[in-house]
Amino acid sequence: MSVFVDTSFFIALLDDDEDRHGDAIAQWRWAAAERLAVLTSNYVVVESCAVLQRHIGVVAVRRLVRQVLDPVVVHWVTKEEHERATEALLVADRRQLSIVDCTSFEVMRRLDVRECLAYDRHFAEQGFSPLSPPAGAVE
Repeated sequence: MSVFVDTSFFIALLDDDEDRHGDAIAQWRWAAAERLAVLTSNYVVVESCAVLQRHIGVVAVRRLVRQVLDPVVVHWVTKEEHERATEALLVADRRQLSIVDCTSFEVMRRLDVRECLAYDRHFAEQGFSPLSPPAGAVE
C-alpha cells in the first residue's frame, strides 16, 4: 500500500508546537514499522521547506531533507500534471485551495493512491482517506 504525505503532515511532524505533533510522530513511526510505501511530490517538498524555514528555521528544513525524506519517494510533477492541477485550481475558484493541493490530488489519482498522511481537509473533500492505523497500533 502507498500513502501520500502532505505539507500539513510534514509541518506537524517537525514542529513541536503544532497541536498534532504527537499524533504525527506516532503515525510516522507506525508507517515505518509497517513498511508502507510513502511518497510525496516535489511541490510538497518545496512548500514544506518554505513553511518550515519561515516558521522554525533552517534547522527544521535540514531535518526534513536529511532525515524525514530519506524513506520517502519524491514524485516529480510532470507538465501534464501541473497543467491539469492549474485548471482544477481555476475551476474550483477557491481562495484556500492551493496549486500544491491540486497537484497532490492529480498525482494521487494518476498513481492510484487513496490514503494520505495529511491534516488538510481538502484531501477528504477530494475523496482521499487519512491513513488510519488499526486501533491501539498508534500510541
